[in-house]
Amino acid sequence: MEYDFAGYVTRNNIRCSDGRTILQDAFAHCDKRRVPLIWNHQHDSIDNVLGWCELENRTDGVYGYASFNESPQGQMAKDAVKHGDICALSIYANGLKQTAGAVTHGDIREVSLVLAGANPGAHIEYVDMAHSESGNENEEAWISFIGEEFEELSHSEGDNGSEPASSENPENELQHAEGETNMENKSVKEIFEGAMDKLSEEEQQAVLAIIGMAIQEEGEDSGESNNEGEDENMKHNVFEGDTPENTLSHAAEGVIIGDAKKYGSMKESFLAHAEEYGIDGIEWLFPEVHNLNPTPEFIGRDQSWVEKVFGGAKKSPFSRLKSVFADITEDDARAKGYMKGHYKKEEVFSLLKRTTQPTTIYKKQKMDRDDIIDLGNFDAISWLKTEMRMMLNEEIARAILIGDGRLASSDDKISEDCIRPIWKDEDFYTIKNTVEFTAADTDAEAKTKKIINSIIRSRKFYKGSGNPTFFTTEDFVTDCLLLEDGIGHKLYKSVQELCTTLRVSSIVTVEVMEGLQREVSGKTHDLVGIIVNMNDYTIGADKGGAVNMFDDFDIDYNQQKYLIETRCSGSLIKPFSAIAVETCTVTG
Repeated sequence: MEYDFAGYVTRNNIRCSDGRTILQDAFAHCDKRRVPLIWNHQHDSIDNVLGWCELENRTDGVYGYASFNESPQGQMAKDAVKHGDICALSIYANGLKQTAGAVTHGDIREVSLVLAGANPGAHIEYVDMAHSESGNENEEAWISFIGEEFEELSHSEGDNGSEPASSENPENELQHAEGETNMENKSVKEIFEGAMDKLSEEEQQAVLAIIGMAIQEEGEDSGESNNEGEDENMKHNVFEGDTPENTLSHAAEGVIIGDAKKYGSMKESFLAHAEEYGIDGIEWLFPEVHNLNPTPEFIGRDQSWVEKVFGGAKKSPFSRLKSVFADITEDDARAKGYMKGHYKKEEVFSLLKRTTQPTTIYKKQKMDRDDIIDLGNFDAISWLKTEMRMMLNEEIARAILIGDGRLASSDDKISEDCIRPIWKDEDFYTIKNTVEFTAADTDAEAKTKKIINSIIRSRKFYKGSGNPTFFTTEDFVTDCLLLEDGIGHKLYKSVQELCTTLRVSSIVTVEVMEGLQREVSGKTHDLVGIIVNMNDYTIGADKGGAVNMFDDFDIDYNQQKYLIETRCSGSLIKPFSAIAVETCTVTG
């Protein structure tokens, strides 16, 4: 079969850096198993999957035949292996059975390319790039572990059909001097188990204790564990470049994992036990925090309605608005019949005039220059200006629709004589449709239906342009959509059906409209919504009063200051062009 490289993923009878020794045939049942090829045991992203590795159980270890996938990461790793930059292999196994640090059984779940392996015998031994992009079909190399370094033993071209060096060749084997001196045809596992069977239970416990102490003394600088048990996980090369002060034993891991729930997270449990287990610089073991949104997202109100207000309103290049109307609704303005010989009377009607003056609306911010510099690549100025313009637009739209809500005595209040709120405008411009309830009206559905009926009836008074928009709250829309008939069918299956019933072009929910009230003749009126065509509202601003951004540097305080402001006016210009729907509770 075609593969890119081969080598031992783990070797038997060699002490690993985590203190375990893998016995022969511990992974025999994994023979012919194909497992993922991973980079450095990183399982947090599919990008770290480099290909697959097919396992082959041998008398001296587990051999692997690996093939890279076509992903950019897989091809990058392929080049690194071909060039000899990466030579070490490592495994991740779970379901372990072990006695005094000797692993007798386990399941290999993945093979990883690593910079430094935990098992001294786990290394890339044979590289076959016959089907790589290089087009060289006979390039091969044997790499083996010699001391602390990997040394290339040979590199040839033209030796067609070469196979990886067999583990039966003593020149390519790496094991302790006495590891297999008298093994003959039996494995270490078989000899060990046979000898143990001849001992009594007390003698077995004594032997295991002696072996455990010997392993611990020999591998004190490896951070090994002598735990017995099943269903443990083993990952060689968990901590690259293990040193005595940075090695975490499996016993310590068990305590830390057990306390993770108590401390709320694995990281907090590690930090809590760091001093106890003598781990200096424990924070090095955790990856750097990755910022998912380099530009901070604003947490604010829904502002989708703001554009509906601004986009629909008329714009005037003059900030001083004046509207003049002639009232021809009185009888004196009616045309009259003539009787021969009688005096013809002149028509009489009234002129109505309203003038609206501009006001200044602004938002001011500042930042220390030191902070701006320390932020580095983050464009804090642009981000800050975006927030300022967004909040300025919302405030103007709020003032146009319902008023800014501040007390009249507040210095920050936007004058309602300059930006005239539709909700509170004079009755000549905004029709007040008040739905009255008594204390006995407790049925929520009945109250909602009464409001809908009142809106439909009030439409005959509307004199505005075209089909208006209904600005209301999310709660009221929800109450309408939940209405049912006598047999449980929804009265309105969609918002569009509700629009048709209310005779409006669209329904726009306004978050800042929630819970608004005003006092009228000693009674509290709750706002339900406003019906208006924003084309009947005019926003006026002179050329110099358009929205402008200013910035200045305060040399005394080393601060950069920013100001955004506009000078404008706003008013309904058409009589009876809006309907404010309100509710109030009356006695009796």
